[in-house]
Amino acid sequence: MASSSGTSSGSSSAQLQNSASSEEDLRALMKQRKQKRMLSNRESARRSRQRKQKHLDELMASVNQLQKEKAQILSAIAFTSQHHALLEADNSVLRTQAVELRSRLQSLDHILCFLNGTGSTAPSSDESYYAGFEASESCMRHHPLVASADMLFHYS
Repeated sequence: MASSSGTSSGSSSAQLQNSASSEEDLRALMKQRKQKRMLSNRESARRSRQRKQKHLDELMASVNQLQKEKAQILSAIAFTSQHHALLEADNSVLRTQAVELRSRLQSLDHILCFLNGTGSTAPSSDESYYAGFEASESCMRHHPLVASADMLFHYS
């Protein structure tokens, strides 16, 4: 029986050694996997930081470009606004001149109507004689004659 217990104790010790050895191998394998995972995570984090930095750099470049475009647009708007103000001033002057010229033209039309209606030279034919009255009549329809009190008593 002694031999059987010795044998069982020897095999038990071998199993314990095998078990301890396989446990150490398992721990070493787990430690190796853990280190590999840590390295992989570090590398992944580094790549992520690089991507973020690259994206940030691109955004900053985009911001700079947009700021330049904004400055150009604001400059163009300022120039256009100034040009618009000058054109408005010119248009105002031209409108005022047009009103003055219309007024002068109207005055000259009155003078022409008056001269055509009361021409000092005798007409050469009846037709031209009546044409003068027609012109005078059309002028009076548009513009009434105004007489002063002195003119009314001139013939008395």
